[in-house]
Amino acid sequence: MVRRILLALLALAASAAGCAAPSVRLRVLSYNIHHGRGSDGRIDLERIAGVIRAADPDLVALQEVDDRTTRSGGIDQRSEIGRLTGLHAVFGKAMDYAGGGYGVAVLSRWPIESSATHALPFTEPHEPRCALEVCVALPDGSGTIRFFGTHLDHTADPADRIRQAQAIADLVARGSEEPVVLAGDLNDLPGSETLAVFGEPWLDATAGDPAPTWPADAPRKKIDYVLAAPADRWRFVSAEVIDERAASDHRPLLVVLELLHVKARGLSSARLTAAPAVGPVFSP
Repeated sequence: MVRRILLALLALAASAAGCAAPSVRLRVLSYNIHHGRGSDGRIDLERIAGVIRAADPDLVALQEVDDRTTRSGGIDQRSEIGRLTGLHAVFGKAMDYAGGGYGVAVLSRWPIESSATHALPFTEPHEPRCALEVCVALPDGSGTIRFFGTHLDHTADPADRIRQAQAIADLVARGSEEPVVLAGDLNDLPGSETLAVFGEPWLDATAGDPAPTWPADAPRKKIDYVLAAPADRWRFVSAEVIDERAASDHRPLLVVLELLHVKARGLSSARLTAAPAVGPVFSP
């Protein structure tokens, strides 16, 4: 009788172990590509693609991407970089520019199930900015994540940057409960009011690491980031500012994150709460 009970307990433990989903590691790259124009003044998308391929990312947030502009020879840069890297690619237009569009793009190793471009608040005469949201199915079949790529205002006055960061945080909090990764050029320093918007509910993958990302030839400022929410669903594995000086005016930031398969508290819970709306914070 005792033997049968022990065998049953062992079988139950083995079954539970077999059903436990392993964690998933994600290689996330954030790269401001300066519309492909390098330090030598040449627009070279093959050079940009080579940097991306060497990093071997799963998800990529690109900033300063041209879409059929005259300054970039009418090329759909999103599609061309996607072709050169073999990754799925979508574009989010922040503004009309030079006969085409200008904004951000997301590349993904896995098929993109849906995407949406969210306009962010800005003040004239500052440039319009956006956040590109994609939904991607995880490779182990355990669910989906929401990935945001963005590029915040670059001017000296931080007011628009702070409002844009809050708009993204609100957008995440009011959305579905999938885990979230946000990557991009936030154009502000660690400890700034902009970064403070992404507080306790978020994991700053490079917190405590002051490695600068701009300018590419001799970096002095850390303005590129990878963040994830809710923080208790993610574990930081590693981060690297890639030593690439010629392809763009930024260096790419590569972060490895581990998504933990544990029961998550909802993104709209008290841990990640949207600020009260005061007029239109962002428009879809």
